[in-house]
Amino acid sequence: MITARDIMHSGAQCVDASETLMTAAKMMRDKGVGALPICGPDKKLKGIITDRDIVTRCLAEGKDPSTMTAMELGGHLHCVRAEDDMDTVLKKMEQHQIRRMPVIDDGKLVGMITEKDLADAHKMAKGLSDKQIIEFMDSMFVTH
Repeated sequence: MITARDIMHSGAQCVDASETLMTAAKMMRDKGVGALPICGPDKKLKGIITDRDIVTRCLAEGKDPSTMTAMELGGHLHCVRAEDDMDTVLKKMEQHQIRRMPVIDDGKLVGMITEKDLADAHKMAKGLSDKQIIEFMDSMFVTH
């Protein structure tokens, strides 16, 4: 059985919940990513913030990214466990229209699964079928 741990990329860096959005934006720029997991002082996953969140929920509303914290934008958290099978992962990503899925083990972030990770896993024949990929793409990108 292929699990989230088999597909995820490890080494995802958290932004601390108390850091400003300016700091989060600079981290995204420096890492070349569009989302960062938010972790508390206990290193447990508390949320996720995207570049779009910063633009639409901070800047566009006239708020100051140098004073607003990451946790203030950390919305409802969806994540998967490292031992979850790929059907569970795909279903959760599809159901909640999530393109970047944090992977946890004992409440702590151990990796992330992105659309690119899914495509790479399929390309390398790591247990994602054509049918799974097509259904995922259809649910995420095709309007019904």
